[in-house]
Amino acid sequence: MGAVTGRYGVAMSHKSPKDFFAPLAVGAPTPPREIPARPSRAIHFFDPSNPKMAAKVPAMVGTVDVLLGNLEDAVKADNKVAAREGLVEIAKATDFGPTQLWTRINSLDSPWVLDDLITLVTEIGDKLDVVMVPKVQGPEDIHYVDRILAQLEAKGGVERPILIHAILETARGVANVEDIALASPRMQGISLGPADLAADRKMKTTRVGGGHPGYLVRQDPKDGDIQGERTIFQQDLWHYTIAKMVDACAEAGIYPYYGPFGDITDVVAAEDQFRNAFLLGCVGTWSLHPKQIEIANRVFSPSVEDIKHARRVVAAMGDGTGAVMLDGKMEDDASLKQCLVLVDLAEELAAIDPKLKELYDTIEVD
Repeated sequence: MGAVTGRYGVAMSHKSPKDFFAPLAVGAPTPPREIPARPSRAIHFFDPSNPKMAAKVPAMVGTVDVLLGNLEDAVKADNKVAAREGLVEIAKATDFGPTQLWTRINSLDSPWVLDDLITLVTEIGDKLDVVMVPKVQGPEDIHYVDRILAQLEAKGGVERPILIHAILETARGVANVEDIALASPRMQGISLGPADLAADRKMKTTRVGGGHPGYLVRQDPKDGDIQGERTIFQQDLWHYTIAKMVDACAEAGIYPYYGPFGDITDVVAAEDQFRNAFLLGCVGTWSLHPKQIEIANRVFSPSVEDIKHARRVVAAMGDGTGAVMLDGKMEDDASLKQCLVLVDLAEELAAIDPKLKELYDTIEVD
């Protein structure tokens, strides 16, 4: 058996797999063996150093699956401490109920990240669900955060493990995405970070996510007339990266997410990008403005039509073997697996979203 890179960034040929789930510090909580399937359709970012944004947080509880206190790029250097302290105050004063509390810490090469982790874990570690790590290059970055979290959880008496979420923002990170996804039992998921990734790849776009009018294919000329009218089909710059990320997450049993869509005013294009990601396998996206929350909640929730069809297939397939004809289409065990993905997701969402529950409960399978 050849050596493989493990949780500690060293060869694991002579290391017991059981140690993968052992706490990395004495007194730290045991890492999870499975990542909880908690709905996270919209990860809504807010700046804890902005008083207006901070004041809106309590009222947003229950309207969005995840509230994320952002400490990184969107926060100016002279506001870093204020953002960190503001997040602590908000967390202590707010009952988040069904809404998860996440944070995006500063990058691992910054002078602020250690204070971010020390302060947040020891002061509000019992309320913090996930730490989002920006610009992850490889599994070694996850190992570093993994060990520090364990030490701080032990120090602060945190009883449940805080999970880790990585952002793909560099070409090296994309190349190492499989190893990143498998780097720690704390790994909750991975998000696409299109702006930084575009810069690192030297892509010729200044857009934050979405397509580009220059990235296209054109219909063949009719009767050799290359100057005649030819339909243009704009392409998705991020299809390859999202698909690769989804595969890595599926292998590791964690969750993939689309990242930010920067044009807040273009809600139509945002919905298109979110739906592309949903169809490819992503479970959620980032929200940079409250108007994107409604879009994300709708797009990343299966439609009534899809759930009705899925339930019909499940009912028709019985014990899951063989094949049946339904509305002129063949449905078999592979179809059943696809339908169960939607049915299970609908049940998870209905458990926390009363409106969806009411909607899905009206579905009658004929």
